Amino acid sequence: MAWAQEQRIVEHFGRFLCFDEDSESEDISLDELEEELEEHKDYDVLITILRNGEKQRGLATLVEGNLGHIEESLIEDYIEDNDNLALLHDQIHECDIILSQIGSLLSGFQAHIGSIISEIRSLQVKSLDISVQLKNRKLVETKLAGFVEEIIAPPGLVDILVSGEVNDGYARSLEILSKKLKFVQVNPLINASKALNDITQELERLRQKALSKVSSHIIEIFFAMRKPGTNIQILQQNLLQKHRYLVVFLKEHGSETYGDLCASYVDTMNKVLSTYFRVYVEALERLKLDIGVSSDLSGHDTSITDIITRGREHLRDHRFMFSLGERANILKEIDQPGLVPQVNSRKYPYEVIFRSIQKLLMDTASSEYLSILSRVNYCTISEYLFIEAFFGEESLFYQVFEGPFAVIDHHLDLTLPKCHDAVCLMLMICITRKHQLVMSNRQLPCLENYFDKAVMYLWPRFKLVFDMYLRSSYQCDAKTLWIDGTHPHHIVRCYVEFTASLVQLNAECGDGQLDMNLERLRSSIDGLLVRLAQNFTTPKLQHLFVLNNYDMAISVLKEAGDEAKNLQRYFEDKLESNMMTFVDDLLMEHFSDLLRFVRSRVSEDLLFYTEHSNIDELEPVVKNFAMKWRSALEIMHNEVVTSCSNLLSGMAILKAAMAQLLNDYNRLSECVKKIPAGSALNRHLVSITSISYEIRKYSRAL
Repeated sequence: MAWAQEQRIVEHFGRFLCFDEDSESEDISLDELEEELEEHKDYDVLITILRNGEKQRGLATLVEGNLGHIEESLIEDYIEDNDNLALLHDQIHECDIILSQIGSLLSGFQAHIGSIISEIRSLQVKSLDISVQLKNRKLVETKLAGFVEEIIAPPGLVDILVSGEVNDGYARSLEILSKKLKFVQVNPLINASKALNDITQELERLRQKALSKVSSHIIEIFFAMRKPGTNIQILQQNLLQKHRYLVVFLKEHGSETYGDLCASYVDTMNKVLSTYFRVYVEALERLKLDIGVSSDLSGHDTSITDIITRGREHLRDHRFMFSLGERANILKEIDQPGLVPQVNSRKYPYEVIFRSIQKLLMDTASSEYLSILSRVNYCTISEYLFIEAFFGEESLFYQVFEGPFAVIDHHLDLTLPKCHDAVCLMLMICITRKHQLVMSNRQLPCLENYFDKAVMYLWPRFKLVFDMYLRSSYQCDAKTLWIDGTHPHHIVRCYVEFTASLVQLNAECGDGQLDMNLERLRSSIDGLLVRLAQNFTTPKLQHLFVLNNYDMAISVLKEAGDEAKNLQRYFEDKLESNMMTFVDDLLMEHFSDLLRFVRSRVSEDLLFYTEHSNIDELEPVVKNFAMKWRSALEIMHNEVVTSCSNLLSGMAILKAAMAQLLNDYNRLSECVKKIPAGSALNRHLVSITSISYEIRKYSRAL
């Protein structure tokens, strides 16, 4: 190791340690010396040299000597190993030969492997081609199989379509045939197929045969519907709707046949429904209670009051003409079953007949309520939903119902011109509105046009009859209608009840068209009262008559409910105003001298006197009152009790009259106290306590 280290030092620093004689004269580059020293600072030889300070020349000589010895040692070692080196050379040569042979062999292998790779690549390409061909063939096979499957009509299918019974299996066969026919029509490239040309005629013959058979089967069912007593709904549900695909097939593959089928159905159902409605309407007409028809008007359509002038007994038979009463219940039972004529013998107002007709129309047009009146052969048919489900065309519904609509229109054309019952007409409008709402809730718009037409037909007739009522109230002869008595007049009661009826119906389903008419009706009642009151000879009787009628009006309007509150307040104000006037008339009749004196001389607050009175003026007034006040109170009491139709109103009148009397007599007493020598009249004055006691006695009696 030491020798090897010294050898490396010599190799690195030998050029620095070898000096000749001329070296001192030459420029020596020491640029790399520091780097070399730094790199080999850890070598022992270098450290020794630098530490001992040996001269470089001696060291170089020593190194050269060592190198000579080393070289000689190496040569000796080489000579000793010469045989081994020759043997090693021969072995290396043999290895070169073997490696050359192996290289040749590997080159052959590489060439063979290259050819194999080429073959593999060729096989891969062929495999891909074969795979694509297989895929294409499978695709062609699938399409060809589907094509063959679609165009070929199996013998079993042909047998069913030609000679099979029309049932569920026949419908399934029609679906198969429909798919084949659609397949032929969808792709124009398929039409160029020679195979298709062979089968097209067969498919067309099958289509014609199926159309004929299906059409004949359905039309046969249509004809069965025309038989009397047939339950059409059963046929629709069990035979037609169950095999709805029959019509779908006709619609898709036989438009002309489908059109003939629809026309046949429309004709059949139009006749059937027209007959049902005609028979039903005729049967209902026998149950109608005639109210306010032209025969009741003495051949005089412009005077409703002619009904009333015949007497109250006759009026009792026509009370429904003006009063709503129980007739309003029909709006609460709007969706109850209609009348069954053959199990009813009682008479009904026309609005009941009208509701039953519309109820039958609604139930026939929808399936909300399935009701079969088997006892009289009236049945409801869910026509709208059936047409929607079976034919899929809403327009057919209106064609089918042209007949029933015509029957109802004809019936109304004959009935309404004879109807002078305004309450009935307004009820019919309300019924139509509510039925319209019912059909809207059912989400069936099929009768919307009919309801609008019915309302447009009813409103003008109602306004015509209403105007006739108003003209009658203005044109009637008050002297002819006058009855000697201050109790409420029966004709006024009729008009008030009529007003209350319209107020209730207007609140039920009014649309603002009645508001102005109700104002006109109220004014007509006021005018009629004034003209009737003029038949009385005294203002007191006139006011009493008006009071009783206003009181009656308030009572009737209270029964009408909250809807009549505004009109009720109007008559209450009129009652209050006329009550004070009547009280003045009543007191003036029995205590005229007292009233004239105090009202002309003394103010209400007893603070102001228009004139100074003397005892001569007061004495007859005081004595006259003291003499007759008890009897006058009794007469007033009896008169009010017998003349007022309402005891509560009579009590209110008496209280007001006696309170006014107390007030006026108190003013008279105060006047007596203030005049000179008025104490002389004290013994004739009646104490306020006595008068109050007497008044309370009558109040308790009331």
